[in-house]
Amino acid sequence: MKLAMHGGGSLEVSEDAFGAKFNEALIHQVITAYMAGGRAGTKAQKTRAEVSGGGRKPFKQKGSGRARAGTTRGPIWVGGGRAFAAKPRDYSQKVNRKMYQAAMRSVFSELVRQDRLIVVDEIELARPKTRDLVAYLQGLGLERVLILVDECKDNLRLSARNLHQVEIVDIGSLNPLALVRHEKVLATAAAVKAVGERLS
Repeated sequence: MKLAMHGGGSLEVSEDAFGAKFNEALIHQVITAYMAGGRAGTKAQKTRAEVSGGGRKPFKQKGSGRARAGTTRGPIWVGGGRAFAAKPRDYSQKVNRKMYQAAMRSVFSELVRQDRLIVVDEIELARPKTRDLVAYLQGLGLERVLILVDECKDNLRLSARNLHQVEIVDIGSLNPLALVRHEKVLATAAAVKAVGERLS
């Protein structure tokens, strides 16, 4: 299949990578797994057995009129342990390679169908100036955009780092979450070819 390029011309791409069916459930599973893998999982709290103290009975068993208590470190006491205390854990989920690739094909195909993928020949900035990149994006009618390049050059990276609605990824750091959370994806022809080779 052919993708229309901005400024005229077209780019021959793989039908498998950019013409796949939309699989919402698979995309959701892969993005959920990706976000879960980003969690630190280092939170730690203490149970009633781990907090210090609590060896002495706070008051006698009978006669006080209060509910009986053997320790002041139970979950209902101030200063007591948590009933279900959080412990360090690994939140990562296993995603098969074929599932991940199928999800990425589905995302790229849907971007093409919704006209959210804009392909340009090259993104060249003469100097690392944010205003230059803003002017370039305004010329394309873009604001919230993911810029996909085959290799991130310093001028482009430095120009975009102060724009909170602009994100730059190269082929090595491409992920499904970045693709779906931006309104548009601006990609170079070389990056699109590399994606097609990886996913077909």
